[in-house]
Amino acid sequence: MRSILICDKDDETVETISHYLSGEGYEIYQAYDGEEALKLAWQNNIHLVLMELVLEKLDGISVIQRIREKKSLPIIVLSEKAGEVDKISALNAGADDYITKPCSMSELAARVRSQLRRYIQFQNRSEEIPHIYKVDGLRMDDDSRKVTVDGREVRLTPIEYKILALLMREKGKVYSIEQIYETIWNMRAIGADNTIAVHIRHIREKIEHNPKQPRYLKVVWGTGYKVG
Repeated sequence: MRSILICDKDDETVETISHYLSGEGYEIYQAYDGEEALKLAWQNNIHLVLMELVLEKLDGISVIQRIREKKSLPIIVLSEKAGEVDKISALNAGADDYITKPCSMSELAARVRSQLRRYIQFQNRSEEIPHIYKVDGLRMDDDSRKVTVDGREVRLTPIEYKILALLMREKGKVYSIEQIYETIWNMRAIGADNTIAVHIRHIREKIEHNPKQPRYLKVVWGTGYKVG
């Protein structure tokens, strides 16, 4: 059974979401402040975190950053904050998806299923012959999910790895923002520009010597992104 940690300062919100998702077959952990969320995340085998940004004791951005220091599990923000700056801040901190309240339970469940499916696929390493992809000093081992730059290992989140793998497997091919989003999230791309831009920036910060003058992950203006 897959487990979900739900964190929100509002008791009714936590109970409503818990009731719905438990009915979908998930094991639920509940937290009502940031410190409690971190404690549960460390002490239990959590597969996905669903959380508000506005929390007591420790804010949501800080919680995301702390979780990202040790774990790569998917994090979905479900927040009353609807501003573009808030969304970008959450994605910068390491969130994989952002939903603004209010939203339907069916949409929320669909986002949860999508993130869990991709996380589980990432965790289940292939038993086939390993595939190695190289672009100069950038090397990706698709069997061990290991990425190195000039021999130095870089740590990518599951979403970052999926994006880079998509581009490296077809070196030189340009993918539009819509193609990247729909391939990785398996959902229709609506307002995906900032989401993809944030993840691309994070990847560049990890694999490029100079992210402002990328050697590997390049933009093709008006078209999309490519590797090589």
